[in-house]
Amino acid sequence: MKTVINTVNAPAPIGPYNQAIIAGDFIFVSGQVAIDAATGELVLDDIKTETTKVMENIKAILTEAGIGFGHIVKTTIFLTDMQNFAQVNEVYGSYFTDKFPARETVAVAGLPKNVNVEISVTALKS
Repeated sequence: MKTVINTVNAPAPIGPYNQAIIAGDFIFVSGQVAIDAATGELVLDDIKTETTKVMENIKAILTEAGIGFGHIVKTTIFLTDMQNFAQVNEVYGSYFTDKFPARETVAVAGLPKNVNVEISVTALKS
């Protein structure tokens, strides 16, 4: 059994998927990009601002599911340019206090809507 999680406080899916799915004790959050949920516009001012918007979108989905960043067990970061790694890592790290999740960072040739960063997470429900 799975439960769909969607919130108006994060961007609506741009394809045949949901913002997140609860399956058993896990919450799988779809990859988030820097779209402002209120306007539908991309936030691409600079890589730190873009990453902050991505993390805030993840936060909105986690909040809708009744959890926070401390529940995340695994993340995947997709970057179109590894030169941005340090700045993305700085913003990303500011959302965690301890017991950091497992993670991989992957360089990709391109991302939806030509963004520079996309992040997906897996979290524990409780």
